[in-house]
Amino acid sequence: VAEIQRLLKVGFEAARGRRRKLCVVDKANVLESSRLWRETAKRIAPDYPEVELDFMYVDNCAMQLIRAPGRFDVIATSNIFGDILSDEASVLTGSIGMLPSASLGSVLNSSGLPRGLYEPIHGSAPDIAGKNLANPLGTILSAAMLLRHSFGLVEEAAAVEAAVFSALGAGYRTADLASASTPVEMRVGTKEMGVLVLASLLRPVPKTA
Repeated sequence: VAEIQRLLKVGFEAARGRRRKLCVVDKANVLESSRLWRETAKRIAPDYPEVELDFMYVDNCAMQLIRAPGRFDVIATSNIFGDILSDEASVLTGSIGMLPSASLGSVLNSSGLPRGLYEPIHGSAPDIAGKNLANPLGTILSAAMLLRHSFGLVEEAAAVEAAVFSALGAGYRTADLASASTPVEMRVGTKEMGVLVLASLLRPVPKTA
C-alpha cells in the first residue's frame, strides 16, 4: 500500500502542476490489486481538491489513447499496464524514439526534490549502434525531465523542450520519423539532429520592447 500511495502522490503532484487531471488506470473489475489502487486513490484525493480524479479500465484506456489522446493529462497505473500503454502512446508521437521517461525514487536530494533515473523508453538498439541512425530526441527530452523534476530548473527544461520542437517544426526528421514525402535534405542522422537542437537552444532570444 505504501508504494501505491507514493506513486499516486507523484501522480497528483504532477497533475497539480499541469492540467489538473489524473486518471488512474486499472482492471478493478477483475483484479483485486486494482481495487486497492482505487481505494488508495480515493483516500488521497481529498488532499488534492484542485485535481480532477478519474478511473478507467486499462482496455478502455488503450482504445482512448488512440481515439482521444487529448482527454488525458496524467495517468497513474501499475508497472505492467504502464509499460504497455507507454509503448502504445509512442505511436502518437510518430516513433518510440521520441518518448522520455523518469523513474523517481522516494529519496530526496539536497534541494528536496526526488532523485531519479532518466532515460528514453526504448531499449539500447544494438543493431543500429554507431550507425548515426538512432533518434536522440527521447534522450534529450529525458534530460529536460531531469532538469525539471530533480533540479527544479523549470525554465531550462522548457528551453530544451522548445529547442526539440523547433528542430521538428523546421521539418527535420531522423529515419524513424521520416515518411516517403520527407525531402532528402530534411532527413538527418543522430549527430545532425543533436546539432540542430543545440543550435536552437543556443539561439539568442529576441528582446521585446
